Amino acid sequence: MAEKEWKSKIEQALSKYNCEVNDAEVAAAVKKIIEEKVPENNTDEVKRFMFGSICLTTLTTVDSAESVLQLVEKVNKFAHEYPAMPHVATVVTYPRFAKLVAQSLEVDGVIPTVVSGAFPSSQALLEIKVAETAMAIRDGATNVDIVMHVGEFLAGDYETVCEEIQEQKAACGDVPMKVILETGDLRNGSEIKIASLLSMYAGADYIKTSTGKEKVSATPEAAYIMCQAIKEYYDETGIMIGLKPAGGINTVTDALTYYTIVKEVLGEKWLTNYYFRLGTSRLANLILSDLEGKEVKFF
Repeated sequence: MAEKEWKSKIEQALSKYNCEVNDAEVAAAVKKIIEEKVPENNTDEVKRFMFGSICLTTLTTVDSAESVLQLVEKVNKFAHEYPAMPHVATVVTYPRFAKLVAQSLEVDGVIPTVVSGAFPSSQALLEIKVAETAMAIRDGATNVDIVMHVGEFLAGDYETVCEEIQEQKAACGDVPMKVILETGDLRNGSEIKIASLLSMYAGADYIKTSTGKEKVSATPEAAYIMCQAIKEYYDETGIMIGLKPAGGINTVTDALTYYTIVKEVLGEKWLTNYYFRLGTSRLANLILSDLEGKEVKFF
């Protein structure tokens, strides 16, 4: 698409929304939700649901076929040892392990997922990002997480941001694609909202807060703004987009906070393990320990 045509299309899309976000108002709204609404969701039923929304992840420099297989085997074993619990939503790895995960998973419904497109920086040629995504899907990935080009976004080059998302979504086809906004690198709530809207219009099936590789990862305020953008986009288009808070979810209470924000802003319709995902591996053991009443280190 020609640059001028892209720019016109982007301006037209953004003109439908109020992209001026008052960060103080967002902070106050989030504070109110945490104080008034989170406690009522602190139930075993909600914790089991959240367990089923966990994206179990290994994205380290020292990952190997052996270590990834060990993680998958834990997922397989968990289904037998905890039959009353839901399984995790996904197993997330680098693309080189997509085939191994797809071939080794024995639990129906656990989704082989990859981070693609030069994760976590997104700093590669677009052709390479597209090829990596296509090859991961060829190898069995049925969910793909990519990173918005944050540098170009901050420079105001929304055309490049949208083009890169659209091209990678084209490579995904029907495979759901999450766009990571890296909200900790965005400067204010208005930028988070604009990034959310651009990602959705360019083809995102989910928007995700963070890679977990930057100094600031998910925050309740960022998730709140993203939920507002999802709601407004849904009201405008009728298309439901999923949300994935990721990075910095260190306690069960942290997870409950994100659950509650989704419930309050988007409603029960979004509270499924398809539309609501949690990018945190440590949460699996934390929820198990909470439910069992003792420390559990299964994963």
